[in-house]
Amino acid sequence: MAHPHNDAIAKMPASGLIGIIEESKMTYVRENLSIFLHESQIKLLKQVKKHEKPHHKKIRIKQFEKAKKDDLFNVHLGLYLKKYEKLAKIGLIEVDKQPNNGLEYDCKLTPEGIEVLDEINNLECEWESVVGINDNDLDVLRNLALNSFEISYRHKKNREFIF
Repeated sequence: MAHPHNDAIAKMPASGLIGIIEESKMTYVRENLSIFLHESQIKLLKQVKKHEKPHHKKIRIKQFEKAKKDDLFNVHLGLYLKKYEKLAKIGLIEVDKQPNNGLEYDCKLTPEGIEVLDEINNLECEWESVVGINDNDLDVLRNLALNSFEISYRHKKNREFIF
């Protein structure tokens, strides 16, 4: 017997399909990860790794300079720090609230955080084989990613926001 959602999925637009695929990957990772993390914490952990790169630090320093002029900055700073501090509490990152590099705060992965990120990456690769992604699928996905990346990149660049 066919799965009851086959008809619904067959009629979905691309955006709905992308959501199903992303949710499947995230569910697989969360179910098989050796530590319990919320989806947002997994994304934040990946963000910390990205922000450790020197060129991203430079961008963030410029952004903090602009953001300091906004009264809402301190409210947002507290909200950002809360999220990072939860990851620090479980030993995945270290938060420096007074870095000497032009940032209001900075984070770096701990050895445990690096291990968990490696585990996440391995689970994502494992998920690809579980759902049966092949080289042809990867070519199609890469093409879609390249075509769609420009939209978000242009938006971020125009808004000048990368924290």
